[in-house]
Amino acid sequence: MLQVDKVDELCELVERSIDLAMTGKFLFKLYPHMLAQKFTRKECTAFIDSSTASNLSFTCYDLEKFITKPDKTLKEAYGYLSKPQARKVHKYLYSMLEDAWKYEKDRRPGRKKKTK
Repeated sequence: MLQVDKVDELCELVERSIDLAMTGKFLFKLYPHMLAQKFTRKECTAFIDSSTASNLSFTCYDLEKFITKPDKTLKEAYGYLSKPQARKVHKYLYSMLEDAWKYEKDRRPGRKKKTK
């Protein structure tokens, strides 16, 4: 059975780390946390499909657009960040998404060996 508590706790940690990243503090690493908490592949997939991960993805997309070609709304939303800070935040947030994808890929079941 899927442990929703672990996924909810992870979502809260990720949301808190997004808030801290906007202030310049990059404290949370997703992959080691998932390893330490012994997440299953189903739990990892539940996180990837969660609204927190989709918000993380949208934030990465917005930051990428802010860095390359900002429009008026993005300047208003992320104007307090300089471009180098925005690059660091984008790199950190995207690395969290990559960690989740990597963990899901690493937790794939392997082929069973045939006995002769």
